[in-house]
Amino acid sequence: MLKLTDVHAGYGGTEILRGVSFEVNAGEVITIVGANGAGKTTTLRSLCGVVEPTRGTIEFEGERIDGRRPDQIVAAGLTLIPEGRQLFPFLSVRDNLLMGAYKRSARLNYKKQLDDVLDLFPRVRERLEQNAGTLSGGEQQMVAIARGLMAQPKLLMFDEPSLGLSPLLVSQVFDIINKILALGTTVLIVEQNIVHTLRIADRGYVLENGEVVLSGTGQELLDNPHVKRAYLGL
Repeated sequence: MLKLTDVHAGYGGTEILRGVSFEVNAGEVITIVGANGAGKTTTLRSLCGVVEPTRGTIEFEGERIDGRRPDQIVAAGLTLIPEGRQLFPFLSVRDNLLMGAYKRSARLNYKKQLDDVLDLFPRVRERLEQNAGTLSGGEQQMVAIARGLMAQPKLLMFDEPSLGLSPLLVSQVFDIINKILALGTTVLIVEQNIVHTLRIADRGYVLENGEVVLSGTGQELLDNPHVKRAYLGL
């Protein structure tokens, strides 16, 4: 479904990604783990068209998408739930959700999609007319995920979905991700909460200094001595 081959990318002449290659198959949940500065967010930004690779290729459903504009990539079926939610704080929750349905195919069916999304997020339904900036952090994360689903993505990408949330809310976020998987949406997660993420992942990749240094099933990576030592403190 998604294939990165020898992707190099960075900012202002500074190379962050140094030959990243990995694949995501339809129906999988894939995770990218690594320390701060490893290149995880840059990888997602490259997938979204915000950062243009200087070398390598990105293919989605057999077509190259590197070099396309972000709106074209969303239209192709890739949607990102950004780190820190990045809602429009002075717009209502309803308007934030409708912003997610701006691509043409999503606009044609937005009423049904809104109902389906709100069935997944009953708390969001209760807050529809509130300004998004008045919600709690956990509620804002739910709105951000719901907004992403409004685009009817084929592949939904998460950048640090548990950032700044309490342990209880982290569990709720991962419960929601499991529900999204049950709907048939493919998921790619960048997350520092390695244990939670690898437990639900079909496969994972460990990114260090802009390079993939390890890959395997979620359980294989949890059992890997390097992962235990470097990321779990064991």
